[in-house]
Amino acid sequence: MADWQIGIYTRPWAKHDYRTAFDAVAEAGFAYVGLMTTNSENKLVLCAKTTLDEANEIGEEARKRGLGIPSVYCGGIPVAESVGAGAVALRHIIDCGEAAGITSLLMGGIGDNALYEAYYKAIGECCDYAAERNIVITLKPHGGLNATGPQLRETIEMVGHPNFRVMYDPGNIFYYSDGALDPIDDAPSVDGLVYGMCVKDFEPPKSVALTPGTGKVDFPKVMDVLKAGGFAGGPMVIECVAEGDDAFVLAEAKKAREFVEQLIA
Repeated sequence: MADWQIGIYTRPWAKHDYRTAFDAVAEAGFAYVGLMTTNSENKLVLCAKTTLDEANEIGEEARKRGLGIPSVYCGGIPVAESVGAGAVALRHIIDCGEAAGITSLLMGGIGDNALYEAYYKAIGECCDYAAERNIVITLKPHGGLNATGPQLRETIEMVGHPNFRVMYDPGNIFYYSDGALDPIDDAPSVDGLVYGMCVKDFEPPKSVALTPGTGKVDFPKVMDVLKAGGFAGGPMVIECVAEGDDAFVLAEAKKAREFVEQLIA
């Protein structure tokens, strides 16, 4: 049976401390948590400003709750300064990831044409470093120059390293095309490149703040396409659920977990 890691990012609990998010993730029945937004000074659980001691603590807090960490959104890297500065920051993030016990980093890409080459050069310089630490570097569709599958393919092939892969996000394919591009039609363009999925839905005119399975994304069909292209296992990390008070969000997180469990069954 394929090795699927069903998790949820901290984003639905971003107004709280990450430990509160971890509590809710465990209570919702997940075995995995993705690190994303939180109420810290820089709004992320783990980023270039995280210290190794803090990263160790993050990993320990996850382990205490029986949670693995399959994906971490780590924010930007300072390639506007230089490629070298970007690579130094990314290697530090990788070190922090190793300390926390993560298995993949999630990059959001860069929207500035002038910095495009520098950004991916910095990533390319860190692919071996990450691989030595058993951490995969991934890129998601996130608007701008990485809004679609063909753009993701072009970028992944430009870097040309087997440790740089796609974290597919069907909700964002709809979102950044204003609902015009269906991920069912887009997904074949990333055949052979997909490492995992940010499980996110979409609702017109422009919302992703909903529980997967309740919006426009036809997840079973998208999964069929991705599986046909070689996606046979990996992290399936829910990014958003419908918004409300803490009890409501917890209930929606449970529904989302059950939805993804049925999706891969």
